[in-house]
Amino acid sequence: MRRLASDLDAGPMSPYSYITGKDELIELMVDAVTAEFLRPDGTARGDWRGEVRGLADRMRSAMHRHPWLAELGLRRQAASPNRIRLFEQVLGVLDDLGLSMDAMLTTMSMIFVHVHGFVQIELADQEGQRRTGLDLAGWMRRQVPYIESVVGGGEHPMFARMTAEAGRTLTGFDDRWDYALERLLNGVQGSAAKPPGRP
Repeated sequence: MRRLASDLDAGPMSPYSYITGKDELIELMVDAVTAEFLRPDGTARGDWRGEVRGLADRMRSAMHRHPWLAELGLRRQAASPNRIRLFEQVLGVLDDLGLSMDAMLTTMSMIFVHVHGFVQIELADQEGQRRTGLDLAGWMRRQVPYIESVVGGGEHPMFARMTAEAGRTLTGFDDRWDYALERLLNGVQGSAAKPPGRP
């Protein structure tokens, strides 16, 4: 609250004339950023996979612009105008799959958890690079002597295989993002094929 007052060039108690405290401020900030998750024209086009992918991509981009949001995690949030709009858009897209409301809500949670978790990994890597001055490749090179000593012992064949094969097809965060999101969407599509009335 002090920082908000300072940024507004106002007295330290001035923000309390408008909001009750830090928790309400965070809720307002989250609602403002949630607007960036929404489909710009407010309507879905009928391609559920494209719609969900677009949502996930918008969420990922917004969290990179506002890293504090990813750091909050998936904390309980109050109903707010943009959160309600987000639920309306996402549930409207998922409704075409014939899922129960509970299944749609769980699917929506899976999407949110995937995005939050992935962005947290990306941000942690960026922080590691800032802290050490090494990008991921440079940091891995620093590990080579120890890794070679472990692999040379022959006790960890899967770890040895990982060091030999990893990074050939999925070479960066964007590749991993696309791969993981497609697997998630495939799982949602498989659930939609179940008989009506089942979650």
